Amino acid sequence: MDSQFPVWLYFAVFFAGLTASAASHRFWTRRAPAWALLDRPGPRKIHSRPTPLVGGLMIATGVVTPLLIVILLINFSLLGDSITATITYGLKHRALQLTALVCGAVGMLLLGAIDDRKPLGAGVKFSVQSLIAVLVTSTGTRITLFIDIPVIGHLLTVLWILTLVNAFNFTDNMNGLCAGLAIVSALAFGLHAALPQHFLVASLCFLAAGSLSGFLPFNFPKGQTFLGDSGSYLTGYLIAVLAVLPHFYHQPGQHRLAVLAPLLVTGVVLLDLGWIVLHRWRRGKPLHVGDTSHLSHQLVRRGLGESQAVAWLWLLHVLLAAGSFLLT
Repeated sequence: MDSQFPVWLYFAVFFAGLTASAASHRFWTRRAPAWALLDRPGPRKIHSRPTPLVGGLMIATGVVTPLLIVILLINFSLLGDSITATITYGLKHRALQLTALVCGAVGMLLLGAIDDRKPLGAGVKFSVQSLIAVLVTSTGTRITLFIDIPVIGHLLTVLWILTLVNAFNFTDNMNGLCAGLAIVSALAFGLHAALPQHFLVASLCFLAAGSLSGFLPFNFPKGQTFLGDSGSYLTGYLIAVLAVLPHFYHQPGQHRLAVLAPLLVTGVVLLDLGWIVLHRWRRGKPLHVGDTSHLSHQLVRRGLGESQAVAWLWLLHVLLAAGSFLLT
């Protein structure tokens, strides 16, 4: 590991994100009723009381607050010269990309919040998501496979972001499932970035993992707070871009199939999406209309409790993510 960027800082950003996210819970839940960010009981819902849809706001707080603190520490030269120089270099090197990524995150959060207040049409949501994805790719954040053709890379990246955003939204069907899967993915991408010393990308991954971890206890197992579309869109977006930022191609000593590593790191989410697409297509149902045919629901029908089903899917996700390191 690069001596200029101590490993302990990865742990620091993780716990900073966790603390900021968890500490913001009361602040956001108190404002949920006034902002109409409540999930009210209904025929297809198991909760009996209106539940705050502020998971996205908690996660965003967990990401933004530590970043602002780091900026202040750098401005007052409180991190040490070597660490400050390393972080400053990384921020300047990726300034345009980071700006676009932050704008995209805000866009996904706002889109989801509007949808939580009053459901939007599938076409409207998909169009806005597409615009956000195009914005991100226009600044150079894109997938590069075996042949470095920019147009193909841009198209694949837009498709990847749209797929992950909606796939994570689909997995938000049981308490803790979406957030738990995202934590595993963020940690795995963080390790993939940290090993070749991509310190800035690794730090962002661990920060996202910490922010999601701060939300999880309020959602699993009892569901005091829900992600809502704002939270699931933001979660899917974060994992999608964190999958693109590490280099899974043209690395010395890497197998050429290393580009497939992100598919394993997001394995359960993609498996659930594939199953849902096939299931609804065969029955002639619209893809955007929810049902109880997800992998988690299938496990419950086979005798598992909801928390057990979520835990088993977490475990499968961990095993798939671990398998991704065999390619890199």
